Amino acid sequence: MIHLPTRIFFGEGALLKAADQLLSLGSRPLVVTGRSSARLSGALDEFSLVLDRAGLAWKLFDQVEENPSLDTVLAGARLLRESGCDFLISIGGGSPIDAAKAISLAAANSLGRDEIYQTGKFRAALPLVAIPTTSGTGTEVTQYSVLTDPLSGIKAGFGHDLAFPRLAICDPRHTLSLSPAVTLNTALDALSHLLEGIYSNKRDPLLYPLIHSGAKAIRDNLQAVLDNPDGLPGRTELMRASLYGGIVIAQTSTTLQHSLGYPLTTAFGLPHGQSNALVMRQVLELYYPALEAELNALFRALGGSRKDFKAWLGELPFGRKLELDDAFIEKSVGEVLASRNMANNPIEVSADQIRDIYRGLK
Repeated sequence: MIHLPTRIFFGEGALLKAADQLLSLGSRPLVVTGRSSARLSGALDEFSLVLDRAGLAWKLFDQVEENPSLDTVLAGARLLRESGCDFLISIGGGSPIDAAKAISLAAANSLGRDEIYQTGKFRAALPLVAIPTTSGTGTEVTQYSVLTDPLSGIKAGFGHDLAFPRLAICDPRHTLSLSPAVTLNTALDALSHLLEGIYSNKRDPLLYPLIHSGAKAIRDNLQAVLDNPDGLPGRTELMRASLYGGIVIAQTSTTLQHSLGYPLTTAFGLPHGQSNALVMRQVLELYYPALEAELNALFRALGGSRKDFKAWLGELPFGRKLELDDAFIEKSVGEVLASRNMANNPIEVSADQIRDIYRGLK
């Protein structure tokens, strides 16, 4: 079964197509952003003009950091309640959109700090419009939110149907200001999602055309966009791939690859996509014997072989060497094994296999 309650508007001028539906969601939005990306992309100016012309008063919450914390979510929920807002618009990458999902749920259900991950307490949510300014997370079409607890240092997520945005407004022009590093890391995140749609034990052949097309879009366009950041056709293809990745994991969830990446992000401050990419080839090799037919079909769709795909990954310019000591590895093994994503693995993964993957990064 494919379940996707989010309505998607995609392409140049997507806002104009979506404006009537956006304005019908409420009378006073809380606009949730990071500290700079929404402004740099031009998206905040574009959307504020639409709201102002419609006569909607709105409140800005622009304090979302990369890897948003529970403290930020609670601050946003408090502002939402105090300002009388009745829906949310989130503009930015994965962090602002994930934070907005949690803010909506925390405010609508009066959740405390220790209750944000307790999905059994979710009874309602305020409507959310998601406007991505990166091409990677796909969170604009998923029911997931990933947050960091600064007290424990653990990065973890939750999933619930109430967290799906009502609208996703995806205009690739809003990604033209992305730096090469952000472009690369977010594309690698999208590629992780597409691969994990094959890895997951919830995989569905109905999703394979999206997976194959999305992976090919990244393979064929990523280097061109890195070389020419102002190329809108390539930016459009990367955003399409990201959207496909989000649609895929909304059905399949993620697997070991994400579980391995979270400790790397938390401990070393690495971008999420880079953390996933660091373990991508190792996870592919671990899963390949169990998923040979499915993965070979992907490689054929890409016009090559498993060897070709691994060679392409090896040519991408992201860092690969980390100083991982035994204490970090042992702590991370426990976190990985406890991750909810591990239930989606196609094979049973042992603590020793996790240790070997981390040791291979040294």
